[in-house]
Amino acid sequence: MKEVMIMEEQQKTAQYIKMVETPVPKLIITLGIPTIISMLVTNIYNMADTFYVGKLGTSASGAVGIVFGLMAVLQAFGFMFGHGAGSIISRKLGQQDTKSASRFASTSFFLSLTVGLLIEVMGLLFLEPFMLLLGSTETILPYAKQYGMFILLAAPFLTSSCVLNNILRYEGRAAYAMVGLTLGAILNIVLDPIFMFVLHMGALGAGLSTAVSQLISFIVLLGMFLSGKTESKLSIHLITKDLHEVIMILCVGFPSMVRQGLSSISTMVLNAQAAVYGDAAVAAMSIVNRISMFIFSVGLGMGQGFQPVAAFNYGAGKYERVKKGFWFTACFGEILLGTFAMVGFVLSGTVIGWFRDDPAVIKIGITALRFQCIACFFQPLTVCTNMMFQSVGKSGRASLLSSLRGGVCFLPCILILPHFFGITGVQIAQTIADVVTFLITLPLLLQFLKTLSKDKLHSEV
Repeated sequence: MKEVMIMEEQQKTAQYIKMVETPVPKLIITLGIPTIISMLVTNIYNMADTFYVGKLGTSASGAVGIVFGLMAVLQAFGFMFGHGAGSIISRKLGQQDTKSASRFASTSFFLSLTVGLLIEVMGLLFLEPFMLLLGSTETILPYAKQYGMFILLAAPFLTSSCVLNNILRYEGRAAYAMVGLTLGAILNIVLDPIFMFVLHMGALGAGLSTAVSQLISFIVLLGMFLSGKTESKLSIHLITKDLHEVIMILCVGFPSMVRQGLSSISTMVLNAQAAVYGDAAVAAMSIVNRISMFIFSVGLGMGQGFQPVAAFNYGAGKYERVKKGFWFTACFGEILLGTFAMVGFVLSGTVIGWFRDDPAVIKIGITALRFQCIACFFQPLTVCTNMMFQSVGKSGRASLLSSLRGGVCFLPCILILPHFFGITGVQIAQTIADVVTFLITLPLLLQFLKTLSKDKLHSEV
């Protein structure tokens, strides 16, 4: 027993030294690459899902966009608890306080399970009105109900997997998170055609394969904690009895809730605005969103590699490492996203055609995708700034920035522009929102970096 405790203490010390002494670029790349792989594989699944469902018809293809809004609702809660607890856990580990880290981990995990279960029950009871609320048309509705039913059945696993994944990342164990996420996504890609076409289950099969893969991913991620591979532990007995600590999780995670919640609302409004122009428009925007998320995931993955570095070093008082990490991540993200965006811009017609050979879908999708590719150049700095604010506990500023891209800036654009420019207004709304978000973010970033320098000088006195 004593030898086990000594080994655990050595492991904690080694992890601490790794997080505060490894050269920042090397550390971020080490943590970012597994996350990028996870997100790329997950987004490849999303695109494969869109590809397979698209073979059932244009209305079925539109259902993918509707259910994407449902998944955004579930992820909103999962990321709120996951990012909220993860940021606090990383800072606690930076202060070498593992007992508090386990308390926050357990509390967020069981909260996410409970919320996921509540959404599952309410969603299944009101399935049809829920799908209509998410933007479904009458012709898309049958496919959306079949697909969405299984997503709701898997809701508790999806929300809690978000928590487990984020805690692993914030502990600096992104490779473990990668295993769980990629295994689930690969399984989904394999099961989709089997359930949909071999077993002739159609859209129902797409939903079932997603539910099964989410369950397997949850089991693998949970196993990382139960097998002792993490510093923070999970136990129902460790759930905090201090309401203040629950509020801390909610406050720190609120920017993620805002970001994902507004993403869900924005998807609903986008579907509703696109539906005015028919199922082809809904299908086209759904396909473009999946492709854009694939490109975006590259930069987002590297940003998520930066988050534990920012939180851990901020907690340890290593402020200069936080600044170096920010600029490295933002510049690296600009190069990655810029490269993918240029390829997507040039090959937009070909890429859209992979998912749906409907000429109307391709025509609408080409313009929308090209504008989304332009928006990619404005995203790295705004995303990295938001992630840094959330990681160091500046939840107010993080919540403000989270509300911009998918809400405060996007919703007026998507509601107003189509009245003046028709379908073009739907296609350009996100790009304009990204530019405005960038312009608002820049001064907030520069002011914080100046303050961070003062904090560092003060800590050295």
